[in-house]
Amino acid sequence: MSLELAMLVPHTPRMCFEDRTPEFQHELVKGMHEVAKIVEQVKPDTLVLISCHWMSSFDHFVDATPRHKGILTAVECPDLIADVPYDYPGDEELGKQLVKVGKEAGLRVVEVNDPTYIWDYGTVVPLRYLVPNEDIAVISLSVTWAANLEETYTWGQVIGKVLRESKKKTMFVCSGALAHNLVRRPEALPTLAEQALDREFLQYLQNNRVRAAWNMLPQYARAAGVESGGRHLAALLGVIQENYHSRYYGYGQSSGSGNVVMTFEPVPVQYKTLYVPQQTAQHS
Repeated sequence: MSLELAMLVPHTPRMCFEDRTPEFQHELVKGMHEVAKIVEQVKPDTLVLISCHWMSSFDHFVDATPRHKGILTAVECPDLIADVPYDYPGDEELGKQLVKVGKEAGLRVVEVNDPTYIWDYGTVVPLRYLVPNEDIAVISLSVTWAANLEETYTWGQVIGKVLRESKKKTMFVCSGALAHNLVRRPEALPTLAEQALDREFLQYLQNNRVRAAWNMLPQYARAAGVESGGRHLAALLGVIQENYHSRYYGYGQSSGSGNVVMTFEPVPVQYKTLYVPQQTAQHS
């Protein structure tokens, strides 16, 4: 069982409703549908998702609520995301296990078990593509501002260990952007320098050079204004370690941010036939 797949996915607000998605994000939408096919074929028991838009101050929160049901109107952009219902099962058992092992590792990890808690759009938007039938359990995780990259990487290692040792089939979803110095033009790409940094980071991931990606992350996060200071990426690197096969599905802009759809399949390969041939991470 264990960890079947990890992924890095976007949550740009204009993707929330597919029929309203602008043309410059169609590559991202196509990539999300490709990854959704893998999710559907593998049929994991639980998705564990870390979202840059659940921004906790001091503690790493784990939403272990048995059922996630609500209606989302995004605080940041109610003009783009309003009255969006969702209803997903949770996984209280695995959520509690994440909290337990996190605490044993000396981290400030806190369980949230509250049916009134409303998800953020960094959680809801990717799930609308990845699990449109709302039939897979979800555990959502916060990005913690008081935790530096090193602590968040350690938390990612804990998450990866728990998922790999679980008797359930699981997937890890990292919901967030790369370069993220936002501007008031939805169609704007990151600057050329920021795009170059995005490309270099993605090449490290494609070439299975996790250590190089990790060494690059602190300066990259500062120079490119990576979303959440790169904490979601630190967690992802902690989860995947070195042994995986990556697949790149697309890159697209959103108001000056760079967004990517990418998957990471642990070795040994169990679902090789599910994937399309690898593309090269190139973009304008």
